[in-house]
Amino acid sequence: MAVRFLFARTFCLALVLGTVGLAPALAQADPPTPPGRQKKLPEAPAKLPKVDRTKNLDFLFGALKAAPDEVSAKHVEARIWAIWLQTPSDTASLLMSRAKTAVDAKKIDVAIKLLDSVIKLRPDYIEAWNRRATLYYMQNDYGRSLADIQQVLIREPRHFGALAGLGMIMQEVGDEKRALDAYRKALAVNPHLEKIPDQVKSLTEKVEGRDI
Repeated sequence: MAVRFLFARTFCLALVLGTVGLAPALAQADPPTPPGRQKKLPEAPAKLPKVDRTKNLDFLFGALKAAPDEVSAKHVEARIWAIWLQTPSDTASLLMSRAKTAVDAKKIDVAIKLLDSVIKLRPDYIEAWNRRATLYYMQNDYGRSLADIQQVLIREPRHFGALAGLGMIMQEVGDEKRALDAYRKALAVNPHLEKIPDQVKSLTEKVEGRDI
């Protein structure tokens, strides 16, 4: 019975990921987390400015690329996160707050169920997908994390947090080519991401070789 359940779960995971071309990368699922690496996908900064819901994201992404220094870039980045985080309803806001409380209490399964409710209620709310992707990642459930990241990127292809998270997962499962591609896309949107340029440099040497 247990063998049949495991086979069914593995088959479903391969079917879902195969549709996005990621099944081969997960042939070595649940690898150990590298020493010193925090088990957490990129998230919004702790403090965010108040922003107008109607603020033009296109303008902010343009400003992010053109930012002359790190301080200016972080300010623009925080404004983008603030818009992404704005909840679409009072119910969604309450559920997101309870999910955060559950995470703080290390009740990850409870938090995931709360986020399930948010997504069912408002499937257009990007941050619910993004938060759930983070929690699945923390549980080493890369298949579900990748599926949620895909949903984020369908709704917002410029989501640099999701792109960086995709790169992290691909790197951990040993698919350095896809990791490099994801990191490059993240940097194309936000050239000021921390640590990602170093990852790109290292992976470029491994994947494409050193320049002669």
